Amino acid sequence: MIVPNILNSQQLAAVQQGLASAPFRDGRATAGPAAEQVKRNEQARGDDPGVIDLGRKVRLALETHPTFKALVRPARWSRMMFSRYGPGQQYGLHVDNAAMYDDGGWPLRTDLSFTLFLSDPETYEGGALLLRDLAGEREFRPAAGSAVLYPTGQLHKVTPVTHGVRLACVGWVQSMVRRADQRELLFDLERVRQGQDGEEAALLLDKTIGNLLRMWGED
Repeated sequence: MIVPNILNSQQLAAVQQGLASAPFRDGRATAGPAAEQVKRNEQARGDDPGVIDLGRKVRLALETHPTFKALVRPARWSRMMFSRYGPGQQYGLHVDNAAMYDDGGWPLRTDLSFTLFLSDPETYEGGALLLRDLAGEREFRPAAGSAVLYPTGQLHKVTPVTHGVRLACVGWVQSMVRRADQRELLFDLERVRQGQDGEEAALLLDKTIGNLLRMWGED
């Protein structure tokens, strides 16, 4: 799912400016044994004070975004990772780890992953986030400042960049609500409560009632 406008224009410019002077290294330094074989990008050093500050700003923007908050219901956050892809670089098909580490070095369960796009899609070619599931493959190259949210266990990759530079921030969240179907129920109810869907509110309620009946019904 695409969540638009996580960062406004001023926030986006500040993050882009900060990354322009940030130290980067080979992205394989933070990859596991399997991902290391297919990861070809650069990553901002997570121990750099400026990069740490940028991560805090991104996390605050995510935490306070009403749609992201209602969808995810975050309990704990991983460290934010800033990636850079130039021509010829990519991240082959892989699955993220079931556990990551927070800023304090403590492990957390990864329920949801996100990629926050930081480059205008008109400034680079390729570099799509490709998600693979039972319905097939979908590619995403949203506007800068928008995030793509997906289950951490989903297979995905970043297609090769053929021109320009692709910047992104990636991270993982442990939700207050472990199950995806229960998070969806709460999100639909939140939409109805806030009156976001107008004439579709009754349909959302019908959907929620049906899902609850399937969840709670006995044979």
